[in-house]
Amino acid sequence: MAKVAIAARGLNKIFGEGEAQTYAVRDVSFDAYFGEMLYIVGPSGSGKTTMLSMISGILRPNSGSVEIDGTDIWSLDNDAIASFRLKRIGFVFQDYHLFPRLTTVENVAIPLILRRVPWDEAIKEAMSFLEIVGLKNRALLPPVKLSGGEQQRVAIARAMVSHPEILILDEPTASLDGDTGRAIVTFVKEHILDEDRCIIVVTHDSRILDLGNRILKMEDGRLTKIEEGAASHE
Repeated sequence: MAKVAIAARGLNKIFGEGEAQTYAVRDVSFDAYFGEMLYIVGPSGSGKTTMLSMISGILRPNSGSVEIDGTDIWSLDNDAIASFRLKRIGFVFQDYHLFPRLTTVENVAIPLILRRVPWDEAIKEAMSFLEIVGLKNRALLPPVKLSGGEQQRVAIARAMVSHPEILILDEPTASLDGDTGRAIVTFVKEHILDEDRCIIVVTHDSRILDLGNRILKMEDGRLTKIEEGAASHE
């Protein structure tokens, strides 16, 4: 049986106080496994992004726990959580978050620079990941010179350069046309997913759901259903 990558238990997140108090996530529990691509889906306001923030060490839950490969991340102090996230979680944001004044290769190298890896070594490693995503020949260009699909691949290379066990993609197809979006997710599955890595994808895009191993459905802050994806039968 596959090893548990993420064990979320009884997650709750409340915003506001008194009569304005609102549950963004209510009593959510699930496991995610190494070797799988797991989708989290649901309408806007269903709690997807809030839950994603809690399982990735960005937003502290009001109650509940998150273990990543056996480490209870919310038992750590803030500095330790930040260090854990930098080393072991890769995050591909919906709007890429690339730095316009840096070259493509410099953008990819940022996580290594933050870990105090020497500049030349960081650039060399970043180049190797640009080659993996097919953009080595775009290394010296600024992000503005890249297409949307190329910027997405740069964001993926940056997320992977630290060799994280957990890769999180937040709405990876939102800014892309249908064919390009599907190509990006297919690329991640074929080139990034392996038995030592877990990929979490938050999406509204029903056109890519067949690429997932399992699908978690959320509504009104609750986990309403977990079902197998088409990829689980491959």
